[in-house]
Amino acid sequence: MAEFTEVAKTEELKSGTMKSVKAGGREILLARVGDIYYAADGRCPHMGGELSRGELDGTVVTCPRHGSQFDIGSGRVVRWMKGGLVSKMAGVVKRPSDIAVYRVKVEEDRIMVEV
Repeated sequence: MAEFTEVAKTEELKSGTMKSVKAGGREILLARVGDIYYAADGRCPHMGGELSRGELDGTVVTCPRHGSQFDIGSGRVVRWMKGGLVSKMAGVVKRPSDIAVYRVKVEEDRIMVEV
């Protein structure tokens, strides 16, 4: 049964920032865009890049290893790797995979993720 776990305080994240947190034994990417908080898998499904070390543009996070991009609102792949021959070959070897997203709620100053 899924339950909400406190992972951070609201003052820890400014809009346009993200961090890695642990919840339910999982590494979770926690991000804030405007006044909305998002939680998603913390690792890229391609080669395990730590997404919190990547770049955040709106709700799109870019993996720091190979440039794969994911929408943290839906978990959908926006781009699988950065293009070119390497990207085409990687698409044959490992198919694009979405990331899981998790429900977030804020109670007072506590950010909670459902895992």
